[in-house]
Amino acid sequence: MSDPGPDNPGPNLPEATIERPPFWRLESLIATWFGSGLLPTAPGTWGSLAALPPALAIVWLGGPWSLLAAAVALFAIGIWASAAYAGKRQDPGEVVVDEVAAQWLVLVPCALDPRLYPLAFVAFRIADIFKPWPASWADKRIKGGLGIMLDDVLAAPYAMLVCYAAWVLLGRESWFPWTY
Repeated sequence: MSDPGPDNPGPNLPEATIERPPFWRLESLIATWFGSGLLPTAPGTWGSLAALPPALAIVWLGGPWSLLAAAVALFAIGIWASAAYAGKRQDPGEVVVDEVAAQWLVLVPCALDPRLYPLAFVAFRIADIFKPWPASWADKRIKGGLGIMLDDVLAAPYAMLVCYAAWVLLGRESWFPWTY
C-alpha cells in the first residue's frame, strides 16, 4: 500500500483534512444541492427535503412529465457532479444530488397532488435507508459517480409504489394519477 498523500488520503485520515472542491464550484453546488448536504446531521434527509420546493415549481410550470424529465437530467448531471466532488471518496454523506433526483422520481406518481408530497418524502427516506434489492446491490458493487447516484434511484420505485397506492386508496377517479 502506498503512503498517504494528495492522491491517497489514507484509511485513517480525518474527514476535515480531505480536500473538497470550493463550495462556489458548479460540481459542489450540484453535488451538495446548494449546500443542503452540508447541514450538520442527516444530510440525506436535508437533501430530500430540499428537493421538494423545486419539484413543486417544476410540476407547476410543466407538469409531471417535466418532473420526470428533470429527474432524468439531474441523474445524468449528478453522475458528473458527484464524481467530481467526491474524488477518491466513496459516496460522501454531503453529496445529496442522488437524493434529489430519486425524490423527484418518487414524486412523479403524485405530482399533481401536493398533499401526498409528505408521504413521498417519508416513503423515500425509508426506502433510501433500508436500500431494498437492487439498491443494496448497487450500493455495494457500483463505484464512482454512477454508484453514488444509482443506489438511490433504484430505491425510488419502492417509494413510488407507496405513493401510487395512496393515490388509489384516496379514491381518485382515474387509475392513472395525471389524468384528473
